[in-house]
Amino acid sequence: MATLYTHQSENITKTWVFLTGFFVLIIAIGFVFSQALGNPNILYGAVILSIVMNVGSYWYSDKLVLSMVGARQIEKKEDAPELWNIVENLAITAGLPMPKLYIVDDPSPNAFATGRDKEHAAVAVHSGILPLLNKQELEGVLAHELSHVGNRDTLISTIVVVLAGMVSLLSHWFLRATMFGGRDRESKAGGVFMLVGFLLAILAPFFAMLIQLAISRKREFLADASGVLLTRYPEGLASALQKISGSTIDSTTAREATSSLYISNPLHGGWGGVSSLFMTHPPIEERISALRDMNV
Repeated sequence: MATLYTHQSENITKTWVFLTGFFVLIIAIGFVFSQALGNPNILYGAVILSIVMNVGSYWYSDKLVLSMVGARQIEKKEDAPELWNIVENLAITAGLPMPKLYIVDDPSPNAFATGRDKEHAAVAVHSGILPLLNKQELEGVLAHELSHVGNRDTLISTIVVVLAGMVSLLSHWFLRATMFGGRDRESKAGGVFMLVGFLLAILAPFFAMLIQLAISRKREFLADASGVLLTRYPEGLASALQKISGSTIDSTTAREATSSLYISNPLHGGWGGVSSLFMTHPPIEERISALRDMNV
């Protein structure tokens, strides 16, 4: 029978696979760029950067994300008693330690979870979600986020956000660097590496984004189902998703790089046809339908 921890082991394995994969990818990009620009220091820098980013993303990615959105930690129960009580009760039910709680001063309704493991987890909610949802709906949202913690996919999703961003930065840097010379114009090998470098600079961020989107979309369905195992009330989360997706208030803190972390895409935009392949989240209608078809 499925439990909150059904996918925990799988996600731990995926985390190390992606850390290793991005380590190799960044070094490979550094090698190609160094050959294309005739500067071996680029390769050395890529190796150092890869090590620093892997270590940093494992230990500090959650702090980076919380800092980016200006999250404010709730220090004690009295700061937000209803929110605290709901999370505390759900954590006890799930057998999880009480996560750190944060409020983001953002009028749009949304929430996300982050942290490398259940002992270092954090759940953040936008201030705009609190007046919009009733208690059952808020429980559904918070159970969804705690499911991310229980399944250990907060770590992999946050790491992929950080490392995918680093691949994009390297690619943009290479394209800018070629505009100011420094490449080997005489060597045929240099020309080949320059061509490969351009292809990598253009395609690497694209493939990194596809990996990020694939992980994000699958984990939302899993967290929806796992969250319902906690509340035993699918309609709570279904109704919450309907209200959140129906909001026309734009987020003041969310960014494209972190949009995949939220329970619902915080960046409004019309998607359809082929472009729906690049959505950070599954269509809300599909998630709501799946929830309302559940028998618990």
